[in-house]
Amino acid sequence: MQDLVHKEGYPYAFDASACAACGGRCCTGESGNIFVTYQEIRALALFLGLSDDDFKERYLEKRGYKYSLKEKLVDESYDCIFYDRTHNGCSVYKARPLQCRAFPFWDHYKTRVDELKQECPGIIDA
Repeated sequence: MQDLVHKEGYPYAFDASACAACGGRCCTGESGNIFVTYQEIRALALFLGLSDDDFKERYLEKRGYKYSLKEKLVDESYDCIFYDRTHNGCSVYKARPLQCRAFPFWDHYKTRVDELKQECPGIIDA
């Protein structure tokens, strides 16, 4: 069995090997927000060879006082702007924001494990 990722305070573990077969359901589906900090904007811009301003214009939407990654509508799914359906993966994986790196350990799912299991096949009861 794969090494499971555990995080204190969460009633589940995560088998990261499930990502290969999943199809990126955590990057698609319902509309939502992936908020980025100014440091993450800079890192993503550098990764893509863009200025911060060009990156913001192409890939971000202002939500109140925060920036969120844009989404693209594909059929009835809202995909992250960086989700590549051809490869079922993130085109900026090495520079992805902390919110993406932290998935599936989001506070929202602490009490919604059944909902998370429908989205992520790597969730294992702890």
